[in-house]
Amino acid sequence: MPTYNYQCVKCNLQIKKNNKIYDVTPDCPACGGKTEKIFLSAPAIHGHMARGRELAIESLHPRSGDGHIHGMGCGCGNHTQ
Repeated sequence: MPTYNYQCVKCNLQIKKNNKIYDVTPDCPACGGKTEKIFLSAPAIHGHMARGRELAIESLHPRSGDGHIHGMGCGCGNHTQ
């Protein structure tokens, strides 16, 4: 069963709850108010897709001593003008 994050509309308390996707939103345990589902972050990516993401991020950072050539708009911050 997935874990969802909820926030109380009345007191802003954030809670986590294991619910089925179509379950009714739980009431706030602190004040009894109505809660709404919130999304805090993107889901984690594992396996082959994660490695592709890591390679893409690494390609944006220049490596020292690898013969990096500064092109127009390269953005590495190591330019000598």
